[in-house]
Amino acid sequence: MKKHLYLIACITLVVACQKNATTETIKVNEEKLLYNLKVISHDSMQGRFFGTEGNYKTQHYIAEQFAALGIAPAFASGSIQNFPYTFKGKFRHRIYPVANPSLDYSNVPDTTVTGGNVVTMIKGESERAIVITAHLDHLGVRDGEIFNGADDDASGTAALLAIADYFKNRSPKHTMIFAAVDAEEIGSLGADYLLNNFPIAIENIALNVNMDMIGRNDSLQLYASGLYHYPNLKQPLDKVKSTKIQLLYGHDDPNDEAKADWTFSSDHRIFHKKQIPFIYFGVEDHKDYHQPTDTYEQISKTFYVSAVELIIEAIEKYDSFLMDET
Repeated sequence: MKKHLYLIACITLVVACQKNATTETIKVNEEKLLYNLKVISHDSMQGRFFGTEGNYKTQHYIAEQFAALGIAPAFASGSIQNFPYTFKGKFRHRIYPVANPSLDYSNVPDTTVTGGNVVTMIKGESERAIVITAHLDHLGVRDGEIFNGADDDASGTAALLAIADYFKNRSPKHTMIFAAVDAEEIGSLGADYLLNNFPIAIENIALNVNMDMIGRNDSLQLYASGLYHYPNLKQPLDKVKSTKIQLLYGHDDPNDEAKADWTFSSDHRIFHKKQIPFIYFGVEDHKDYHQPTDTYEQISKTFYVSAVELIIEAIEKYDSFLMDET
């Protein structure tokens, strides 16, 4: 009888250990996550506007952090994917704040500026890929004030590094591609260039997970947007276990007059236009949105860390769910 009881106890212990192994509590390195957010949104980055010194400095910082984690560049040429964009003469002043809108630009020659995405990759068991994006640029310096863009979108960019850090020693089923994309603020130019010059065949992209403004919300609410268009993606999100913040769905139905439709509000729109499924994580606008007051000090540190951990859990669930669907 004692032998039988001992055997039952052993089996129970093994089952419990296996259960705990599959329900691992996801923890990020909070100190590193917040430090990267602070650096990316620092005054020295000068608001990270497309084509400026602060933007280039940001690109190199992000590339260096990926390299320090041991995450491989997505391209043979390295992790920074440079691309040109030409501002057309008389329209230059409308989108390029270095110009003076009070002047006549009708005879200004076209101006070509170089942007840069930072793209890295963790190879998975399959060639199918989950592409995780956040935009590294913001609004720069206007009327002498720095628009630091701590929430928009240094929060998403720093999260990219934390997510890569989490997956680097795991064996994901999908190849994970991490892209800090440039020029979102002037039309998602970086995301568009990336998809047209992608490191793998875009037919192999199973999902885009985009993060844009995930750093603060007074109601402790984070939205996952995109289920109106891709309802099959709901099941994994329903299984996310976060209890620290509330995960809500919506902001993707063009017929819902109560909530703004975010379908085309950030870089995920480029994927959506190519019929690549997306889930967009973000918060509703706050008083510091697109203001010089969007600084590191305004970030809700506890909410932000919880949001990043929630997104990691969601990606992990999608990694299994999407592979099972194929």
